[in-house]
Amino acid sequence: MKEILKSLAEGEISIEECETLLKAESIRELDELAKFDTSRKDRTGFPEAILADSKDYDDLLTIIKRYLEKESNNNGDSDSIELKDNIIITRLSEERYGLLKKDLDYLLEKGIKFDYNKRAKILIIYKDSLVDFNPEYGKVGLLTAGTSDIPIAEEARVVVEQGGCEVISSYDIGVAGIHRLFPQIAHMVEEDVCAFIVCAGMEGALPSVVAGLVDAPVIAVPTSVGYGIGADGKAALYSMLQSCAPGLSVVNIDNGFGAGVCALTIAKGIAKKVRMSKD
Repeated sequence: MKEILKSLAEGEISIEECETLLKAESIRELDELAKFDTSRKDRTGFPEAILADSKDYDDLLTIIKRYLEKESNNNGDSDSIELKDNIIITRLSEERYGLLKKDLDYLLEKGIKFDYNKRAKILIIYKDSLVDFNPEYGKVGLLTAGTSDIPIAEEARVVVEQGGCEVISSYDIGVAGIHRLFPQIAHMVEEDVCAFIVCAGMEGALPSVVAGLVDAPVIAVPTSVGYGIGADGKAALYSMLQSCAPGLSVVNIDNGFGAGVCALTIAKGIAKKVRMSKD
């Protein structure tokens, strides 16, 4: 964007050409498969992510390759790829990861690396740094009621970290053994976390308990862990929506990604206000 505006300021392009280039840069066409939103991070603080779950494998591979090709062309060197942002691929099965790793192995020679979180089912394609924490952001607390909730929590953790925010996590501390919760909450409060993400299935009680103990926003994530009337996470969702604890927000069932972005938005907003107060 800066290069385009510089060209406009120096009279190299017209206002109409500038408008066209900015539109083209903002949403990059990838054949007729997808529109890659390259300015999402500038607007929201979090880069574009590719949902792999419902995509045909060949389409998914094409989207990734075309994005990388565009990065290469922008630098004028087909042998060098300098990623502006990490590529985040969510809900990627281990089987599909194996296929992508094989089809994209040529990237290793160009300095591109892969990091796959098996639990979160997220692949990060990066070059310079897997995680780059923003020192202005506060920390996010991440809790799960049970071990079965960890995959969704890990999805949230990867998302928060990719957004530049540090995570303090503690798993399997639900109400079935509530004595395990209090030391972890105390530690996170001492670390002055700016938000809590709490994942729970079954009856989904843990987020309400946490919201009744802390003064930071609590983001509740119902997970599809349960049986009978609690099957598919609906009982946990209803319980969280019906919570009497104030300061509790609820995302959709198994939506670790959404919870992570929500926590990042809170962290970014607080950092902005602090920065403005100092100015």
